[in-house]
Amino acid sequence: MQDSGDAKNGAGVFARLQKTRRKLERGLAGLLGGSGGGAQLDELHDQLLLADVGVEASGRIIDNLRGAAKKQNDGGALRGALRDSLAEILSACEAPAPPPPQKLPRVILMIGVNGAGKTTTLAKLARALQRDGARVMLAACDTFRAAAIGQLQTWGERLDAPVIAQAHGADPAAVAFDAYAAACARGADALLIDTAGRQHTDAGLMEQLKKIRRVLQKAGDDLPHETLLTLDAGTGQNALSQVEHFHRAFGVDGLCVTKLDGTAKGGVVVALAMRFGLPVRWLGVGESLDDLRPFSAAEYAAALLPAEGGGAPGSKV
Repeated sequence: MQDSGDAKNGAGVFARLQKTRRKLERGLAGLLGGSGGGAQLDELHDQLLLADVGVEASGRIIDNLRGAAKKQNDGGALRGALRDSLAEILSACEAPAPPPPQKLPRVILMIGVNGAGKTTTLAKLARALQRDGARVMLAACDTFRAAAIGQLQTWGERLDAPVIAQAHGADPAAVAFDAYAAACARGADALLIDTAGRQHTDAGLMEQLKKIRRVLQKAGDDLPHETLLTLDAGTGQNALSQVEHFHRAFGVDGLCVTKLDGTAKGGVVVALAMRFGLPVRWLGVGESLDDLRPFSAAEYAAALLPAEGGGAPGSKV
């Protein structure tokens, strides 16, 4: 699924990554205006680390640039080499959307730590699916907080999407099972299941997620069809620890990276690609319901480091 056009999508991501882009541009100023020598490369390496690109990915990028500088130290060529290095690493996170299941509804389980933007991202994903013509239902399986149920119900009203919920304190797995039965009965195309935010190191709460999966699989061996982990880009390198714990304990099919518009740590997506190579399905680039973008490695690299002139992908700037 795509937005209303690749150019629009690229421009949207470009505009919202300006804080990270400015950080990288500071490191590039000396390199692209000079010889591409050791001092300039060291400065760029520091800026990559400050943008949370990570030690491993930053090392690979600098090695690539060092080789490029030996061949041609023209500023434009080095800029292109850097952008190509970013795109190459990011390509590990680019994967086609999962095929539709043999039997609808498609079930998507949203997981993540407290405060990552999981429920809001779920609502944005529901809007994106609706734009493609899907009939969407939501399941309020964060039963630990009464406010969480109300928050999802409010999103459901804005989206004109049914929300299956039970009382505060209900068994989340039972809610998920009932929601799936209701989605089947009502002919929904997609069921999006919200879960409680939990710290990735909390074994008890992680077991609750496993129970949701076990109960859903009583209705179908392939359920849920997709498990998406929501990550707040502003947490920087801590996002890598979250992925490691959730993926080992539960299994993750794809990542949603949120709050990219408010951080200078957008390079963390490069670090995630280098470490895990899990598909990045969606990028959260703002607060409105339409501020969710499908991931593209080339567009993300261009947003981090545009061609000379600073224009967004597809623009004339």
